[in-house]
Amino acid sequence: MGFSMVGSNSMCCHVLGRDYQNETTKFQSFCIKDNRVGINLKLSRLNNWSSRVYLSNSNSKRELMDFEERQSPDEVRKEIQQCYKLVHRLGRGVVYLGSSRMGPSHPHYLQSQELAREVANLLDSTTWSGVGPGLMDAVTKGALQAGKPVGGFKIGKEAGEWTASNFHPYLPSETYLTCRFFSARKHGLVDAAVRDSSAEKTAVVALPGGVGTLDEIFEILALIQLERIGSKLPVPVLVMNYDSFYMKLLDFLTDCEKWGTVSEGEVSSLWKICDNNYEALAYLSDFYGLKPTDNAMHDENKLRSVKL
Repeated sequence: MGFSMVGSNSMCCHVLGRDYQNETTKFQSFCIKDNRVGINLKLSRLNNWSSRVYLSNSNSKRELMDFEERQSPDEVRKEIQQCYKLVHRLGRGVVYLGSSRMGPSHPHYLQSQELAREVANLLDSTTWSGVGPGLMDAVTKGALQAGKPVGGFKIGKEAGEWTASNFHPYLPSETYLTCRFFSARKHGLVDAAVRDSSAEKTAVVALPGGVGTLDEIFEILALIQLERIGSKLPVPVLVMNYDSFYMKLLDFLTDCEKWGTVSEGEVSSLWKICDNNYEALAYLSDFYGLKPTDNAMHDENKLRSVKL
């Protein structure tokens, strides 16, 4: 059996017990956020051990976090299956990745909302996102304006004003899933974008975003690059370079070619860089052999006049 304990200057500790024979784990943590010191112990000849231990001083706030379920692979598997069921019920479509911090006052919010509306009309497919605040809220509203299905995989903790609740403020609960595990959420987002037949019109659209957005887009790029995404047909990947948002990232990838860490043209062959919504709609129209919506050019001209 294994036993580990993590403490801090604020008299806090974590206790982990593992029964290797029965392959079960009990992890419970009483944590005061502070500088931590780790102590690892191993105990043998202890059976059926489980415990919950903590130390704290009177001036410290104590937080209890129970990771028992997280230690079970069955719990992760169940959540992945729930993600697959939701995609099967609502249908595959366009997966949006982007910032949860750019609110309605940000110019990229309006652009993202109008893009999602026009793409939903063009492809007549479900709109998928993290169904959080910011640009995720923008694409959700855009798809609803088009009268098309919306689905999503919410994560328990997000940046912005929706962190305290696992529930969406206006979407029906049957249209999204609040995930505890990032791995399950990523499985769901990928499954929502893959194509098994020509009737499925999907895409991955990377809007301006931060660390989480970059994590998701590069993971999907790696899956496509290594032919591990599980799609029978190609999936278009678009990067919305509004106001040159991603220009420095693109410059870095060009430097990677010079250093030899990626081949020349390797990354550019995996995605399409779009400076505005019209370019994105034109690319998707050409990819699927469709006629662009009549509102696309009008909306782009309107946005340009607002900036001027």
